Amino acid sequence: MMRTSLAALATALLAALPAVAHAQTNVVATIGMIGDVARTIAADCATVTTLMGPGIDPHLYQATARDVQTFGSADLILYSGYTLEGQLADILDRLGQRTPTLAVSEAAVPPADLLTTDDSYGVDPHVWMDVSLWARTVPVIATALTDEAPQCAEAIAERATAYQARLLALHDWVKESLATIPETRRVLVTAHDAFAYFGRAYGIEVAGIQGISTAAEASIADIRETAGLLVERAIPAIFVESTINRRTIEAVIDAAAQQDHAVTIGGELFADAMGETGTPDGTYIGMIVSNARAITEALGGAPAPFPEALVPWAAEWNLTQ
Repeated sequence: MMRTSLAALATALLAALPAVAHAQTNVVATIGMIGDVARTIAADCATVTTLMGPGIDPHLYQATARDVQTFGSADLILYSGYTLEGQLADILDRLGQRTPTLAVSEAAVPPADLLTTDDSYGVDPHVWMDVSLWARTVPVIATALTDEAPQCAEAIAERATAYQARLLALHDWVKESLATIPETRRVLVTAHDAFAYFGRAYGIEVAGIQGISTAAEASIADIRETAGLLVERAIPAIFVESTINRRTIEAVIDAAAQQDHAVTIGGELFADAMGETGTPDGTYIGMIVSNARAITEALGGAPAPFPEALVPWAAEWNLTQ
């Protein structure tokens, strides 16, 4: 009922809103990973608003009337697609009739590079977990920004080129870091199955207690199966996620303990949302760095030194290797 009401509200609101020319391009992004890319390459050429902030699970997100108003004031709307923003689907369809609206992941990542699931969810939408794939969104977003702010075309292109190069260096750093984990321990166990692209890109086996979506609770069978994997493979650590309640992880730890295998929480990973604004984790690069460091160290490896392309980013946040 709520989804139908909001879809109707979106139609009514957008019909009533006049076309307004903004002094600065107003961009609305659904998730932080998209918003950060847009903000980085737009700089002062656009104002970027992110709908879902830290700790927000996009799988479960329900739009509000205020969100519809935020969308209604946008010159450009950027969203992931591939059903990540399932609750917003109807609204985004209607918004696209009036406002330039771009499904970033769908536009940037070709079908051959996508992962699919065995359940009804279809395409796995977590493509930002493979930095080399997410780097492909940079020129796509840059083109969309340039269309709305053509006076900034040259500056946007320059920033996009530099940022994409930085992301590709980040991709290599993550791969090098995870390669230091002893091979028998190269297993990443998390709350839900958001790390499949990460696992494929960086050579680590991934096991999620829940499936792709977090809409359903993990079952007792899921918990027992995961605990059995930890015991069988002698995996020392399991990871929580910033958008998901810890109780499922704690249940797995308890189940492993009943089989005389001690498991620690290796750290909090960022999967469907970035960290707090104003912190390194509140950037796309920062969330990936934080994830890679936590996984590498908890499983017995050592993070590689930052490559030259990441040194300016690290210096900006006063980070040392």
